[in-house]
Formats: sequence, C-alpha cells, structure tokens
Amino acid sequence: MEERILMDAAAIGRTLVRLSHEAVEKNKGTEGLCLLGIRRRGEIVAQRIAALIEKNYGVKPPCAGIDIGLYRDDLVSGYFVPEARANSFGFSVDGKKIVLCDDVLHTGRTVRAAIEAIFDQGRPASVRLLVLVDRGGRQMPVSADLVGKNIPTSSDERINVRLAEIEGEDSLGISRLR
Repeated sequence: MEERILMDAAAIGRTLVRLSHEAVEKNKGTEGLCLLGIRRRGEIVAQRIAALIEKNYGVKPPCAGIDIGLYRDDLVSGYFVPEARANSFGFSVDGKKIVLCDDVLHTGRTVRAAIEAIFDQGRPASVRLLVLVDRGGRQMPVSADLVGKNIPTSSDERINVRLAEIEGEDSLGISRLR
C-alpha cells in the first residue's frame, strides 16, 4: 500500500496558523470562543489551534477533548464501549462560540455524534466545524466552516494523518486500501 504525502510538517503548520486566524475571524474575535477537539487527533488539532490563538491574540481560549463513544450511531444495543467516557470539559458551553475540531471530515457521522455530545452539556451560541482535511463522501448533512485542505477521495482511498504527539511526526498522506 504505497502512500503519497500531500502535506509535510511545514505545510500542516502553515495550515493550522491559517485556520487559527480564520477561527477568530469567523467568531468576530476571541470573546466567548471555546475549542472542542474530537478525540484523539481532533483534540490535538484543537490544542494546537488554541496555542496559536494565544500566541497571535494574547488570549488562550478554553480547550478540551470530546469523547463521542457514547453517541455513536453504529453501536448495537447493549454493546459496551470500554474506552467511552462521559464528557466533562472543565468549562460551560452555554452561550459560547464553539469551534469543533477534527482531523478528517468524511461521512459526517462523527460530527453528528459530537454535536449531540456538546448539546448534552449545554446550549452554545454557535458551533462551527474546523477540520484539517475534508475528503468528501458525506452520509449526513454536515459541512465544515473552516477547512485546511479539500482532498476528494474515492471509497478505496484512505487519508493518513500523522501528528507528532502520537506518531512522532506531522504529515498527511493518501493511500489505496486495495
């Protein structure tokens, strides 16, 4: 399975800088801005965006990870997900401008689950979706507000996001499954 690298560490870094500025711009400043990252890589994206906002605007927005395991629509009744846990963000989402972060947007099912999890915690003023990659292939009416890179893919292709915090390097590649 040969992989073609589409973004190296420098390209991912530049993309995250751009996305951090766009997040502040779309939300008309940093007031009330909070970041939630879908575990696991989305949480890292959110942490990096929060750090970049702090560096460039002098304000670090509240940032937390969101576990969607209990909200998945593909779990059968009675199936236990040992990794899933209840969410506790450490801040209230009520009235806040939430930027929901993930690495790859594909079918939209993960985002649907995350939105449900957010609303179980309160009623935000808004929820915007920020993704590093939008690969198309939606099964739900979901679209990202902030997109690092659009990479249309077929069903036999896979987007591989590697982040230094997990794999020891930043890169983004595409490979065929077959």
